Amino acid sequence: MNKKYHIPCLVMRGGTSKGVFFLENDLPSDQEERDRVLLKVMGSPDQKQLNGLGGATSVTSKVAIIGVSQREDADVDYTFAQVSVDKPLVSYKGNCGNISAAVGPFAVERGLVKAREPITSVRIHNVNTGKIIEAEVEVENGCVKYDGDYAIAGVQGTASPIKLKFLDPAGTVSGRLLPTGNPVDVLEVSGVGPVTVSIVDAANPLVFVKAEDVGLKGTELPGELNADLEVLELLEKIRGTAAVKMGLIQDPDRSAWETPGIPKMTVVSPAQSYVTAGGKKVEEADIDLTVRMMSMQKPHPTLAMTGAMCIAAAAVTEGTVVRQVLKEDADPLKFRIGHPDGTVEAGVEYEENCGELRIRDTFGFRTANLLLEGNVYCC
Repeated sequence: MNKKYHIPCLVMRGGTSKGVFFLENDLPSDQEERDRVLLKVMGSPDQKQLNGLGGATSVTSKVAIIGVSQREDADVDYTFAQVSVDKPLVSYKGNCGNISAAVGPFAVERGLVKAREPITSVRIHNVNTGKIIEAEVEVENGCVKYDGDYAIAGVQGTASPIKLKFLDPAGTVSGRLLPTGNPVDVLEVSGVGPVTVSIVDAANPLVFVKAEDVGLKGTELPGELNADLEVLELLEKIRGTAAVKMGLIQDPDRSAWETPGIPKMTVVSPAQSYVTAGGKKVEEADIDLTVRMMSMQKPHPTLAMTGAMCIAAAAVTEGTVVRQVLKEDADPLKFRIGHPDGTVEAGVEYEENCGELRIRDTFGFRTANLLLEGNVYCC
């Protein structure tokens, strides 16, 4: 007989994602039982997630599990869980940068980190990747300051900015910035043939392909891509083949089950003008490249924060397909990336020594909001 749970939680928006945030000690310690509980919490598997807190999309079916860290270089440990909408699957492979934006505020809300005005710095150890993220959270009168005048594409209104710095972000899964050792690889994709890609691992591993190489313009919106089943199948085949190349799986046809979240399939093209999903015009002059990312086999409505971090790292890596489509005068401290709902900026600090590239950190700004505090019931 299944146990019944009333579990304290916060529902928070982080960047362009939303998730349920738990203290680690409030969840079952047994992973199989914990996964069962998280599926119940979100209402998965169900395309509508009517019987849970999930929002029926990959960006609103996320969980953050947080506790005090025993590491000297971190204040909290944070485990990210991607709960599949339509499969009985909880994936812990990789991190979510947008959800990461709300980890600092959660830590202050739950008293894991003492609030210090005007900025509280929270050192976050992401358990999924083993990497450290520094979050700068605005505090006022001893409480997290959520209101502000900073806007991010894909989120209505404005809020207080949160700076995220991903320290030493290379090699989150593979141990190297370039998992194959090459800035470009030619993948033999079953039923398709050779496809040129770049596989880059920084903040999260991404596989990049030029839009023109997969029959796209690069300005397609999520609705257009969702309606083209052949393109969705092609992109997943490429992603699955890249996952095999990285050694994550053995059968590319099993990618959606065995490694659904990484590497993230990302289509890149030169800067070009387009109209966003919200009807706004993005001008070619205002961006340095155009990006369309996939998330859990569906088009991402905006861009994953870890995706922006990886793009920044790939942009300074000689020979990658990202570098090939990037504007020549792009500023490494402020790459301007065009995505389906607007633009996002990402920076990178790096050094080259005897031809060896080292990414010191990647960084960007997000916002977060506390939506609900209470107890979730599941059995």
